[in-house]
Amino acid sequence: MRAAASGGGGGRRSAELETVVPHPSKVLCAGLNYTSHIQEMGRDLPSYPTLFAKFADTLTGPTDSVAAVPEDPEMDWEGELGVVIGRTAYKVSEDEAGDCIAGFTVANDISMRGWQYRTTEWLQGKIWARSTPVGPFLVRPDEFDPATAVLRTTVNGAPVQEHGIADLLFTPAHLVAYVSTILPLHPGDLILTGTPGGVGRARTPRVYLTAGDVVAVTIDGIGGLTTPIV
Repeated sequence: MRAAASGGGGGRRSAELETVVPHPSKVLCAGLNYTSHIQEMGRDLPSYPTLFAKFADTLTGPTDSVAAVPEDPEMDWEGELGVVIGRTAYKVSEDEAGDCIAGFTVANDISMRGWQYRTTEWLQGKIWARSTPVGPFLVRPDEFDPATAVLRTTVNGAPVQEHGIADLLFTPAHLVAYVSTILPLHPGDLILTGTPGGVGRARTPRVYLTAGDVVAVTIDGIGGLTTPIV
């Protein structure tokens, strides 16, 4: 990785055209973690994090294209804050979890809704090859303020998501501590923290990504990624 060519943050690092976490041992994801998204999906507020997993083969770079798949025309966007682990975390407290975070990045949990909702288990709609853009910057925790940062997603330049990171139900530290109760997290592992309201499936009528669309996700203080759908 190299220092970012622009911006003043010495701790911001760019992986150029590669994902910032090319070979994580684990990719864990939190669903239903913003009230706005929970409400638009007609779900109850959870008492505990809703977790699912991805695999390294699902990750792709911050400027790479993602293929529209003929098997599922219901391709949806999910702009998210990503948490990259920097130190092994196993059965750590929430207070200790912050020291295990290397930094934060941007992700888009592009989801195939038709396959996702074939069953009550979401996995098959979340693990399509090279469908989860991540990067390009990794920002240290001391250089990122979740209290003021806003996540924004656009499709073809039109805003579809805009929400403060502070509205996460379960914070990054809480998620790290919670997952570490179950199994160890190792350096390079990635946690996606969930998406706010504004996804295509929740719209009336529903809106999905198709070939020719361009979806972009930015987070204040981190940067952004842009994904052509081909």
